[in-house]
Amino acid sequence: MLQDIRANAQGTIAKIIVGLLIISLSIWGMDAIIGGFSGEPSVASVNGNDITEREFLRTVQMESQQRLQQMDNPDPSLLDDDQIRQDVLEGLIIEAVLAQDAQNQGLELTEQDIDALITQMPQFQVDGQFNRDRFVSAVRNAGMGVAEFREMMRKSYVVNQIRTAIAQSALVAPQNAEQLLAIQDQTRDFRILTVSADSVADDVEVTEADIESYYQEHRDEFRLPEQIDAAYITLSQEALAKAVDVSEAEVREYYNQQAEEYAREERRASHILIEAGDQADETITTIQQRLEEGDSFAELAEEYSTDTVSAREGGDLGFAGRGVFDETFENALFELEQGEVSGPVETAFGVHLIKLEEIRRTDPPSFDDLKEELRRELARSKAKDRFAEARSQLADAAYAADDLQGPAEELGLQVQTVDGVTRDGGPEPFDHAGLVRQLYSDDVLEGGYNTELVDVADNVSVVARVREYQEPKQQELAEVREEIRDIVRARKVREALSERAQVLADRVEAGEQPMEDQWQRFEDQGRSGIQLDTSVVQKVFSMKRPEQGESVVDTAVTDSQATVIALEAVNQPEVERDDQQYRQLRDFLAQMEGQREYQAYQQYLRDNAEIERN
Repeated sequence: MLQDIRANAQGTIAKIIVGLLIISLSIWGMDAIIGGFSGEPSVASVNGNDITEREFLRTVQMESQQRLQQMDNPDPSLLDDDQIRQDVLEGLIIEAVLAQDAQNQGLELTEQDIDALITQMPQFQVDGQFNRDRFVSAVRNAGMGVAEFREMMRKSYVVNQIRTAIAQSALVAPQNAEQLLAIQDQTRDFRILTVSADSVADDVEVTEADIESYYQEHRDEFRLPEQIDAAYITLSQEALAKAVDVSEAEVREYYNQQAEEYAREERRASHILIEAGDQADETITTIQQRLEEGDSFAELAEEYSTDTVSAREGGDLGFAGRGVFDETFENALFELEQGEVSGPVETAFGVHLIKLEEIRRTDPPSFDDLKEELRRELARSKAKDRFAEARSQLADAAYAADDLQGPAEELGLQVQTVDGVTRDGGPEPFDHAGLVRQLYSDDVLEGGYNTELVDVADNVSVVARVREYQEPKQQELAEVREEIRDIVRARKVREALSERAQVLADRVEAGEQPMEDQWQRFEDQGRSGIQLDTSVVQKVFSMKRPEQGESVVDTAVTDSQATVIALEAVNQPEVERDDQQYRQLRDFLAQMEGQREYQAYQQYLRDNAEIERN
């Protein structure tokens, strides 16, 4: 065989292939060869540069995981996959145009720069030092290779340089900050007169004609949506735990195993903290010599410790158990005998000398005190494995069954029912969007199948089926008459309140003082800290400035009351540009303006890029 290969390699066909390879390399380079055989699929190109399918899919996965983590009860069925893919692709396009812009401006990082950034990132450090194993593990867990991560760092860093430069260059006119601060701190002098709904309610009458008219004008509001009457089975770990039998002997054995954990040991420590550096060893040596000479640890802590808070107490840190201090500090502390001082202990905060002042131990609670709690813990522990098995069993049984009764009997569960589940949901557990979506799916609604098993909460799973489907229907007037009566009455009461308030306002504008003893006066009142209805406050601070010695009158009406407002003065504060509040507001406005400018710059690049979606 080797001889045949050797012979064929000298033949005409082999020479033609070699010639084509040489021509390809000379014209297009190695990519013409490699790319021709193993070109990676792309989802889009930006100014001729591809966004690879692998990068796109990895980013989609990361975005999906992030959105799941933001949910109170993570449920993949609630994710909108199409929207995520759309958002991710647009994000990658923006990232590409920004990275290309940075490259065009000559912004780049060397390999040494990237090394420095990575080694300084705290998530890749152990005990304050860069740890390569942690770095590689974290990168792989993110679905990337080291080279890909380094390239991502390169892009994001230079893009952030441009973003920071644009954001920090934004300017805000001082007058804008002054005006906003003046409006924010403005106060007003005003009077109010409140008229309650009860004062006009007796004069309101709702006729049958009113009810009929409202029903005809708002028929769509009284149209019931489609609904499902459902049957369902709930499987929960907590319910399984209640049925688990735990013997007294098991509880006592568990108590004996846990007793030491309940017997908590706490240690009271003092320390002297020295800042790490060239002088640290010399300072530590001086302190140790003075301790040997009989100087007080507390006095030395006051003199030398850079932890100024504990230094005032002679270095005292109080009592603490395990898991409170830095791990290195804790290990040194729990190796000391009472009264002993440690050698130098280095942590991320500096170098410590630690003295163990006192030890106290807490006896564990009695068996009788913990018996029921431990019994529940054991039951939950036993139920955990049973729940996983039962969940799988229920999923299989419900998938194969034509009803829920068989799966319920198989697992000793009860079939429950609920009526009136709309597409917006229903009572628990149908307040879970994923379960409702399953219930209204074609297979379940039209095919008559059971839903898939849906996890509606931690260790709670539900499978359901449709008992009866109800089409949307128009409610008859007789069914909703009393509801409409209440609606019309509330509307008429509000109209009567508005009319009454307007009459009083007209009298005030005419120079009268109706109900003079019932007015409330507010002077130099700001927007906050006022015990008035929000609608009244909003109205007060939206009314125009009154002329000197005059009032501006207006009303604010809600379902429960109407308020006549007489605005008498607007008090404008003096704004000092040296004031901290002014500087903070000016900086905040500049930051917002910088963000807007950066977004506009980003959109400009996006609009002028040549983008092709595959």
